[in-house]
Amino acid sequence: MIISKQAKERFQTNPAQFIEEEIKEFTRTGPLNRLPFINDYIIWDEPLVKFADGDDPIFSEYKTIIASTHLTPHEALAKAYSKSSKAIPAHLSVISWILPIPDETRKSNRSEMLVPSRLWSHTRWHGEKFNEALREHVVELLTEMGYLAAAPMMQSYFKIDHNERGAYSNWSERHIAYAAGHGTFSLSDGLITECGIAHRCGSVVTSLILPASPMTAKSPYSNCLFYVGVNCEACIKRCPARAISEKGHDKKKCQQYVRDIGYLATLKEGYDNDRSVAGCGLCQTKVPCEFQNPTKKMKKKTK
Repeated sequence: MIISKQAKERFQTNPAQFIEEEIKEFTRTGPLNRLPFINDYIIWDEPLVKFADGDDPIFSEYKTIIASTHLTPHEALAKAYSKSSKAIPAHLSVISWILPIPDETRKSNRSEMLVPSRLWSHTRWHGEKFNEALREHVVELLTEMGYLAAAPMMQSYFKIDHNERGAYSNWSERHIAYAAGHGTFSLSDGLITECGIAHRCGSVVTSLILPASPMTAKSPYSNCLFYVGVNCEACIKRCPARAISEKGHDKKKCQQYVRDIGYLATLKEGYDNDRSVAGCGLCQTKVPCEFQNPTKKMKKKTK
């Protein structure tokens, strides 16, 4: 990567603004953010970008909340460089972004009852390929600027394990996004951001010190209507696997359904084989939190 003199000057003037603009520009112009077989349809809308303090205690708390194997930013960066945590700079930052799903894609999924729409499935599959490229781009940009950087999900040490509650990973992009102040969790386990719950997350750990974004949520669930006392069960009704209830999200039922969804899709016109299906996402559309934080209107009324 060749970085121009102007770009370096912009970076030195305001690193946080530079990083945010680069992520947005890469998304706006990146060829992988297009579906060439559907008239270059744009996969993701403009990203939301926030930053977390690598020393935030929440990262250590994730070892209890998620699993003891969940990595802190220091552990993640140290493993990426095959160094001890002591050999890594004392202070780190985490760059977190949200890739919102466009209205047309969400609209195509609203009418589905059993399997995702083709457009939604393409977004889940091809869209994550773009997300991987974005992670690599941000890492390369930071290393060219002279900083340590790594995208934990792209590292060989990233892994998914299983326990009695279902699958979990040693680097949860949703939980990283929560730590960066992007939003809060929902009854369905998704992350409700200011652009809603229909999105994908990405992150990079770096030695570049960036200003931490404010955590405005009062609780880990304060953006979810169900948890703030509103009689909302939209995601419960949308789930074809019956994996969501008033008790929360049954990850095992959900994951089993996703494994079976390929077969179900072969029964639907337009899906030629199970390999053409990715994800589900029905609980992320035709719900109040699809494209917005639904509690925001409530907060305005109480002021």
